[in-house]
Amino acid sequence: MSTVTLAAPGPHIATSRTRLRLTTRGRRVLAALAALPVIAGIAIGTFAGGAALGSNDAGAPSGTFQSVTVMPGDSLWGIAERVAPEADPRDVVSEIISLNVLSNSAVDAGDRIAIPAQYSSGL
Repeated sequence: MSTVTLAAPGPHIATSRTRLRLTTRGRRVLAALAALPVIAGIAIGTFAGGAALGSNDAGAPSGTFQSVTVMPGDSLWGIAERVAPEADPRDVVSEIISLNVLSNSAVDAGDRIAIPAQYSSGL
């Protein structure tokens, strides 16, 4: 007895797996597309950050403040009480922070901080 194998009816489609290959040009395009958001962020930050520099605000005129060197153990509160004993130390500390563009009231020994003109007479 012999065995007969019958094929299934219908067209037979040969499938082959193709491997995706990226050319040098394709890699460059892909890298450029990946870098585009970073470049856009830097450009926006550069143009938005330069607004203060491009404004007509003169800033603090020269000669409107004196500076004080922070000594070991000094704090802004202590400096405020020393330079303006008649004023509320909270207001003086706030003005010193604003004038020196400090992020908080912490200062280190050796730092030079500017004192607003209205309190310079107490130095």
